[in-house]
Amino acid sequence: MATAAWCMAGCAHMPVWKRAVAQPEGPPAEVAPKYDFDTLLQAVVRIDVREMTFEAGAQRFTSGVGSGVILTADGLVLTNAHVVSPRAVEVSVTLPSLERVRASLVGWDHWTDLAVLRLEMAEVQRRGLSFAHAEFADSDALKPGQTVFAVGTPHGLTRTVTKGIISNTNRYFEASDGVLGYETGSFNTWLQTDAAINPGNSGGPLVLEDGRVVGINSRTYLGADNLGFAIPSNTARFVLEKLAECGEVERSYVGIVPGVLVDLERFFSLEANRGMLINSVDPGSPSSRAGLRPGDIVLAINGVPVDGRFPEQLPPIQNRIANFSVGATVVMSVTRGGETLELPVVTERLESRVGEEWAFEKWGMSVRRVSRAFARENRLPDANGVIVIGTQPAFPAEKAGLARGDIITKVDSAPVADLEQLKEIYGLFENEPKSLLLEALRNRSVAFFVLKP
Repeated sequence: MATAAWCMAGCAHMPVWKRAVAQPEGPPAEVAPKYDFDTLLQAVVRIDVREMTFEAGAQRFTSGVGSGVILTADGLVLTNAHVVSPRAVEVSVTLPSLERVRASLVGWDHWTDLAVLRLEMAEVQRRGLSFAHAEFADSDALKPGQTVFAVGTPHGLTRTVTKGIISNTNRYFEASDGVLGYETGSFNTWLQTDAAINPGNSGGPLVLEDGRVVGINSRTYLGADNLGFAIPSNTARFVLEKLAECGEVERSYVGIVPGVLVDLERFFSLEANRGMLINSVDPGSPSSRAGLRPGDIVLAINGVPVDGRFPEQLPPIQNRIANFSVGATVVMSVTRGGETLELPVVTERLESRVGEEWAFEKWGMSVRRVSRAFARENRLPDANGVIVIGTQPAFPAEKAGLARGDIITKVDSAPVADLEQLKEIYGLFENEPKSLLLEALRNRSVAFFVLKP
């Protein structure tokens, strides 16, 4: 799918290929077929998506094209989260045979820009279609200069292969709002390649000469040559297994924003390659409640030393924290003013700042649920209400004076706890239109608006 100036170009078991090994006795071991590039080409697919979006107070539909790779015999397809999201209303996959089949979303993980689809296997079997499935390689074993190939559907041109090398195995980018406004890039670094990656390549595999997958192509720089980036296969394998098991990747949250220590060690009386700076602590977060402060240096997490001197070292540390069980007690060993403190932090479930969106078309208003992360970030008293993200000219919401960023908290003096409650109010309005008094937060002040039919 098209990319941006960033161009975003008990689990299901992965197939395992084994080399034959001489057995001293007993029946001979089963020998799996040797994997090759031709097999990989029979596993790469084109993905066509129709999605529902909520813009300017109305519901709209958009279409896009991306790539994917089949990774299991029962039809699991790995692609990018920015190619297929929960907003998708129709997904079709074009197999290497050029036959199209329907697919459904199994799970979505915007934090790593990965999503998993499942082919409609009943349709595949009924029509007598076939496909191959790909195999992962170890992305940690990659070396700069190693030959790789990007396979996918750039600009809708299916089954396109471009050749390049691994330019860097550990490229760092600050976490961004790269997937439909959702956060991505907090928990992994990226593979950089000079193999041509264009809009439509997103979700396709980056592979070795033998066809094994070492990455999932995800992004490129607009206006630059030979700068493409892929999610490492070891990250992709983990996410695929979790999404296949339960449709999501549950992660823990403690509420610290880390920073690098390079060039700062002497100001904190630290040895080189020791510790991670806390740049900020989210208000009301587990770390805030535990007593952590900006400027603290984390020396160890549950007794395991931390080294966050350079930016590339931060995502693995954040991933280590995220992989603790939700509700676990994590002991942060920190140094503050020459004193070492042991502070226990009880983790919470990680949530995005972006909540579910919806459009109330008769009002001409699109809204988003207030998430706990958004409420903390904006120092709101709680996570109640909905945020106005757009209004349509000449419709009731715009005429009432509502604007993007307003947080509706009450309707006719009754609190609006969440989006579902506002949907119920809207249903009553559709059946019996009447004027409504809306109370909203605007710039931390309360404002009132009369919504007329």
